[in-house]
Amino acid sequence: MVSFNVIRWQKVCWLFSATVCLGSIAAMIISYNSLGAIIRPSLDFVGGTRLQMELDCSVPNNCDQPLTVGKVRKILENQGLANSSIQIVGKEQRTISIRTKNLDVEARARLQEALTRGIGVFKPESMQIDTVGPTIGKELFISGSIALVVAFIGTVVYLSARFQRDYAILAIIALFHDVLITCGVFAVLGLVAGVEVDSLFLVALLTIIGYSVNDTVVIYDRVREITKTGDSDDIEDIVNRAVEQSLTRSLNTSLTTLLPLISIFLFGGETLKYFALALIVGFVCGTYSSIFIASTMLAWWRKQNNWHNPQFRGEIKQFSAS
Repeated sequence: MVSFNVIRWQKVCWLFSATVCLGSIAAMIISYNSLGAIIRPSLDFVGGTRLQMELDCSVPNNCDQPLTVGKVRKILENQGLANSSIQIVGKEQRTISIRTKNLDVEARARLQEALTRGIGVFKPESMQIDTVGPTIGKELFISGSIALVVAFIGTVVYLSARFQRDYAILAIIALFHDVLITCGVFAVLGLVAGVEVDSLFLVALLTIIGYSVNDTVVIYDRVREITKTGDSDDIEDIVNRAVEQSLTRSLNTSLTTLLPLISIFLFGGETLKYFALALIVGFVCGTYSSIFIASTMLAWWRKQNNWHNPQFRGEIKQFSAS
C-alpha cells in the first residue's frame, strides 16, 4: 500500500494538461494571426533595427510626463513605421525600446529627431542601436529549429535503447507537453506585454528537453526495477510505488534548480530575465509532467495493451545498469 496514489489524480491531471495545452495552442494561433508568428520573434530571427533610448531627467521638465506606447506609436506612424514593436522598459519607465524594419543611418537620424521633438531629450550615452540582416536572422532560426528536432530524435533513440519503445513514445508526449506550454506562455506574453523571444529562448527549450527527459527517466527506471522484482502484477501499483520512491528526489532537484533561476529572473538584467522565465516554466512543467503525466500514461497504456503479455513483462532492455 502506497501513501501517494498518483493514479487517483490521473483524470484530473489529464484534463488540466489538456486545457492548458489547448490554451497554449489558441494563444499561438492568435499570435500568428496578429504578428505573423506563433511567438513574437526578436531581431535575432526576423532582422531589422532596434533602438533603445532613455529620457534625460537632468533636463528641466523633461521627465514630468510619463512615457506611453500610444505617444511613441503616433510618432512612428508619422515616420511610416506603423508596424513597429514598442516597449516601455526600466524600473522607472523612462526608457523606450523600438523594433522596426531595417533603417539606414539617415532614417535612424530622422526617427531620433522626431522622438526628441515629440517626447523629450534623451541621454546620448543611453542610445543603443542594433541591426540584424534578414538573412542572418533566418539562418539563426533554421539552425535553432534543426537543433530542437535533433534533440527530439536523439531523445527517442536513447529512450528506445534504454527502455522499450512505448516508454520512449510516452516520454516524448510528456516532453512535447512541456515545450508546448512554455511556448504558449511566451505567446501570451508576446501578445499582452510585447515580450520577444531570441536565440536564448531556443537554448532554454533545449535545456528543458534535457531536464524533462531526465525526470521521466528516473521514474521509468524505478518502474522497470520494481517490475523485475516480481513483487506485484498490478501496473498501477507499480507506477504508484515508482513515483512515491522518486518523488522526494524529483521535488528536491526541482526546488534547488528553481531557486537560482528565480533569483536571475528577479534581479538579473533584461537579457537573462526571460531566459530564466522560460526555464522556470519549463522546469515546473517537466517536474509536473514526469510525475503526473508520463507515469499515468504508462500505467494506462500498459493496462489497455495486455500488461501480462510477456513482451511487456520482460523489462530486460537496458542501456546500462542503474
